[in-house]
Amino acid sequence: MRVTEKGQVTIPKEIRDLLGIGPGSEVEFISTENGVRLVTVNENLSKEDIAVRFREKLGRMAGTLDLGGMTTDQYLDWIRGPREDLDPR
Repeated sequence: MRVTEKGQVTIPKEIRDLLGIGPGSEVEFISTENGVRLVTVNENLSKEDIAVRFREKLGRMAGTLDLGGMTTDQYLDWIRGPREDLDPR
């Protein structure tokens, strides 16, 4: 991606669609230790729009976590580790 003389870049369509960026959208660039993050400023979104975007993002994540055959409860027990206050073995 090349920066123009005016300091502009074109955000790829796939990224614009993923983040819901359209004409007039506001974005911010945030410096991190690994580079820069592009984030959207959602100050004018309705609660319904935010909920729709959240459901869409959840839908894209569905099926991406392999629990190795564990149930959700088994996975949570595994990730949390032993709880002495609940199970003093």
